[in-house]
Amino acid sequence: MRPLTRKLVIFFATGAGSGYAPFAPGTAGSIVGLIVGYFLLAPLWSRAPIAFVVGFASAFVAACGVAGAAERLFGEHDSSKIVIDEIFGMAAAMYLNPLGLISLGASFALFRLFDILKPFPASLIDRRLGGGAGVMLDDLAAGIYANVVLQAARRLL
Repeated sequence: MRPLTRKLVIFFATGAGSGYAPFAPGTAGSIVGLIVGYFLLAPLWSRAPIAFVVGFASAFVAACGVAGAAERLFGEHDSSKIVIDEIFGMAAAMYLNPLGLISLGASFALFRLFDILKPFPASLIDRRLGGGAGVMLDDLAAGIYANVVLQAARRLL
């Protein structure tokens, strides 16, 4: 791999270096996802939610490639340094939910809970699917779980 490509893969896979946090790198990556979601993505999905989903899906496929390349560079499956999956998962948790402090805190807490617990099928994805897709998809599932809970809570409250 060329040096520039290697640096870009590491930059994106580690969430601009947040994956190197000395403790809880997944939480650090989720914070990056919260910031990216709030400042960069929410303005897009609030204007064109369907177009956002198409763009998100395209970027997700690219992120699977980045995560797979990072696994090869780090020499381990789903290295704790790889947090691009948390960034995308956090964005999925926030999608179309309010952007107030309580909702953002709930999105973050629920995403981290589901990412750690990995309820089915996230647990199956985590155990059985290798490569970049395996790294990414269990966190996407956790983000979707968090989003569904938040959407249901909004409708009930």
